[in-house]
Amino acid sequence: MKNKIELKKYLFKVLIFSLCLLSLFLIINIYEYQIYTDNFNNKINNIVDALQNKYPDLTEKEIVEILNSEGNNESKILKKYGISLSDKSIVVENEKKHKDFLIIDTIILIFGIFSLVSLFIMYLRKKDKVISDITKYIEELNKKNYSLKIDSNSEDELSILKNEIYKTTVMLKETAENSKKDKKNLKISLEDISHQLKTPLTSILVMLDNLIDDPDMDKETREDFIRDIKRNITNINFLVQSILKLSKFDANTINFIKEKKLLKDIINEAIKNVSTLCDLKNIKLNIKGDNNAKVICDFMWQVEAITNIIKNCVEHSSLNSKIDIFYEQNNAYSMITIKDYGDGIDENEISHIFERFYKGKNSSPDSIGIGLALSKTIIENDNGVVIAKSDETGTKFIIKYFNL
Repeated sequence: MKNKIELKKYLFKVLIFSLCLLSLFLIINIYEYQIYTDNFNNKINNIVDALQNKYPDLTEKEIVEILNSEGNNESKILKKYGISLSDKSIVVENEKKHKDFLIIDTIILIFGIFSLVSLFIMYLRKKDKVISDITKYIEELNKKNYSLKIDSNSEDELSILKNEIYKTTVMLKETAENSKKDKKNLKISLEDISHQLKTPLTSILVMLDNLIDDPDMDKETREDFIRDIKRNITNINFLVQSILKLSKFDANTINFIKEKKLLKDIINEAIKNVSTLCDLKNIKLNIKGDNNAKVICDFMWQVEAITNIIKNCVEHSSLNSKIDIFYEQNNAYSMITIKDYGDGIDENEISHIFERFYKGKNSSPDSIGIGLALSKTIIENDNGVVIAKSDETGTKFIIKYFNL
């Protein structure tokens, strides 16, 4: 809006200056007329006095009638002395004053025109400077210099263009920074993926070499190797599948099918996925809550998110332990609380557990560190949040959905 204000200021200055100039002309003209009138009236008064003294028989009425007569016949007497009523004033002093005022009017007019032209040139120079600045900004953008600041609150065409360039600069700067960040994250992710794949693949290769090199290996050892190979392949498959899912979220290619679903149905389906693991560790699941509690979400994706969280709780729970699952709904949100009674998570680790490939000191050897990251991504895409709290009694996950 700044340049628009500048334009208004310029027009206001021109208007004020023009009014002042016109007022000055008016004052000068009034003053000139007053001088003409005073001079002329004095001369007429002198003539009347002379006539009355010379011709006492000439009445005042006759003199007034002569002065107020509308005749405009040119006097031969005045013409005889080179005075023309149509060319100049018969009062010499008035003629002189007229020339003086004409010079003053001309000077004022020239000054006024010069001032208006100067104001216009100054305005055009400001415009040219803005255009020059915009050109320089674009040249810097072409050089990939995004550290430019264009402070403008204007609403005229150039300022709108300037603001749009600023928006483009900010966007390009963010894009460049995000590109660097994405490259860095991609590098870290590739390193993490490489590390995650390298360990099980190396283990598989070593065991396969042993099986090939020792055809007479005892049956029990051979079966242990085969089970370990299968476990590693399962972990690799889970890793690859999880990475593919996360990459789809990163690329915004996931199309969520949102429907109103009961929380208990999501939880029951997730429990089916971890029932075998619970049986192996003899972990009891205590489930209670509002059976009418609902959430608008993509059912299958939320089942996967809750499955990963419960699976994490099971992995960090002791044998013969329990996990409490509670769900409810209020006017603001739907909520699921999942509480295990394991060793807990250190305070300095709790803020990192949802990061990709992060593994805490209490993580199991088979942990990949991607399940909770995937859960967080899924929940947030369904307008929810997930937080974790932990102490010496265990870890609690709180999931809230704000889409009622």
